[in-house]
Amino acid sequence: MINLSTKKILVTGGNGFIGTSVVNNLVKMRGVPRENIIVPRSKEHDLRDYKVCEDLLRDNHVDLVIHLATLIGGVGYSSKYPATQYYNNILVDLQVTEAAKNVGVEKIVLVSSACAYPKEAKYPLKEEYLWDGLPQETNLAYGIAKRIMTVQGPAYRQEFGLNAVVVVPNNSYGPGDNFHPDNSHVIPSLIRRCLAQEDPLIVWGDGTPTRDFLYVDDFAEGIVAAAERLESDEIINLGTGIETPVSELIAKIRELTQHTGEVVFDATKPNGQPRRSVDVSKAKSLIGFTAEVSLEDGLKKTIEWYRSQNN
Repeated sequence: MINLSTKKILVTGGNGFIGTSVVNNLVKMRGVPRENIIVPRSKEHDLRDYKVCEDLLRDNHVDLVIHLATLIGGVGYSSKYPATQYYNNILVDLQVTEAAKNVGVEKIVLVSSACAYPKEAKYPLKEEYLWDGLPQETNLAYGIAKRIMTVQGPAYRQEFGLNAVVVVPNNSYGPGDNFHPDNSHVIPSLIRRCLAQEDPLIVWGDGTPTRDFLYVDDFAEGIVAAAERLESDEIINLGTGIETPVSELIAKIRELTQHTGEVVFDATKPNGQPRRSVDVSKAKSLIGFTAEVSLEDGLKKTIEWYRSQNN
C-alpha cells in the first residue's frame, strides 16, 4: 500500500465538487501536507495542451496524479453539447496521461464514469460488461469518451509500464454539488426546485430510470483508496450497490424538503439510461471500499448545506 502522506500529488479538477472532497480526504484522512497537493486552475493551466501538463508535473516533482478534470452536465447538457464534451474530455485525458508517462510519475488514477456502460446490459453491471454495446443515446459522446479511458490506462501500463489504474464511479451528489438550473444533475436540480416549492414540479422522463447514488465523501474515499491500494489493470466500479428509481428519489426529496406541489412527469423528454445498478464486489475485494453514507442521510446533509448557502 502506498503511503500517500509522503507523496507530491497533483489533483486535476481539484477545485471542483469531487476534487474538493478528494483534497480534504488526502489532508484529513491520509495526513498529506496541504502544500504537497497541487491543484491546477483551468484559467491558468489548460490541460488540453500537452506542454502545460508536462510542465505542471515536472516543475512540481509530482509523484502521483489523481485525474478528475472533466466536462460534465446533466442529460440536457450532454444532448446539446455532445461534440464539446467528447473533444475536451478525450483531449485532456490523453494529454495528462501522456505527460504522466513521459515525466515518470509513480502512479496515475484515471476516473471514468458509469455513463460509459452500455444502454442494454445485464444487471448488476460488472466491469467486464463495459464493451457489450453502446452507451445511452443522450450521453453517447460523453460515455464513449469516458469508456476510452478504460482502454487507455491498461494500454499505457502494458506498453510503457505506467502504473495507471481506472475507477468507474456512479452518480455523485452531496454538499458543494452543482445546482445551476442549466446543467445540474437530478439530485441538486430536484432539491433546488423542491425547496423553491415549484408547482408543478416538472420532471424529465417517466420516473422509471434507476441510479446508484454515491455520496461525495464516499466517492472521494473510493478514489483515494484506489490511489493507495489498486496496483493492476483491473477496472473497478465505485458505488453503493443499491438501485434507486427516480420516482422513489423524488418522493424522498419532496418529503425532506416538505414540497407540497404537484409532480408532473414529462414523458416527451428523455429518460437517460434506463437502469444503473453496479456490482461493487471488486472494489471491496481489491481496495477494501464500501460506501458508508445512506441515500437518506446524504440527502439530508445536501439539503442542509444548500439551505445554509442560500441563507
